[in-house]
Amino acid sequence: MARIGEVQAPVATRDALARGRLRASLVPDLLVEARRIVNTVIAGWHGRRKRGIGENFWQFRPYVEGDASRIDWRRSARDDHTYVRDREWEAAHTVWLWADPSPSMLYKSAGASVSKESRALVLTLALAELLSRSGERIAWPGLTDPFTARNGAERIAAQLTHAGKLPAKPDLSGIRRFCDIVVVSDFLDPVEDTMAWLDVLARHGVRAHLIEVADPAEETFPYAGRTEFTDPETGDKLTAGRAEMLGDDYRLLYTARRQELAGWCKRLGWSFTVNHTDRLASEALVRIHMAMTAESSYAGKISA
Repeated sequence: MARIGEVQAPVATRDALARGRLRASLVPDLLVEARRIVNTVIAGWHGRRKRGIGENFWQFRPYVEGDASRIDWRRSARDDHTYVRDREWEAAHTVWLWADPSPSMLYKSAGASVSKESRALVLTLALAELLSRSGERIAWPGLTDPFTARNGAERIAAQLTHAGKLPAKPDLSGIRRFCDIVVVSDFLDPVEDTMAWLDVLARHGVRAHLIEVADPAEETFPYAGRTEFTDPETGDKLTAGRAEMLGDDYRLLYTARRQELAGWCKRLGWSFTVNHTDRLASEALVRIHMAMTAESSYAGKISA
């Protein structure tokens, strides 16, 4: 029987950056800008501006009796009205980005165009490109501090190139309220372990967006006959005499894992998106931007 899947060599970060830029270009800037306008009421992300404490000018407005704001005499001198100068309310907000570097992400089946690791990096760098161009502050936990720059994708790619071996799961305890985080992984660890790792985000009031990268063979389990399976994390091997006999139980467990994780995200008001490696990465970019700007009732739904 022909080989169905194999472990790929780690992808070159610069190649992933080029593909990430290509995917990012498929999402019009107007999509980002339109959804930035939707959320202008409360603190969050994407330029949710409002009057309050800050350094930047917000607006002039007519003075009313008892107003504690400072009168702007220069503006008031232009006509017969008295105006006050409002400043823009500022709240520190960062979009954190992380792609799973674990060995299981190197898998690629014959039915997929890229490995899961390649897709995860492309998605993450594409998001860095879009967010940077929108003036957002971004960061990679355990790799960079939050920063704002038009070349955010290049800066993260450069850091990844020289980072060496990254931890399987970074410490997320330093991420605080009013931040978003996009976590891109295959989420094949036990659901309890994933929840325990991400629980600190829920306790800190962070809004998370999970993107599960899935290879088509992982869902359909197209194996038959004598098949040797290798655990990419431990190297352990399992030989099945008739692999097709395992299919029903495997698919049931695989789906149950995804449903449990998605349900947990929904209860927290987080979003959960599935992106298959035989589909376009741009599909996930559109869905994640919708999730990041939607009301909490949208979050937690599975998008596949």
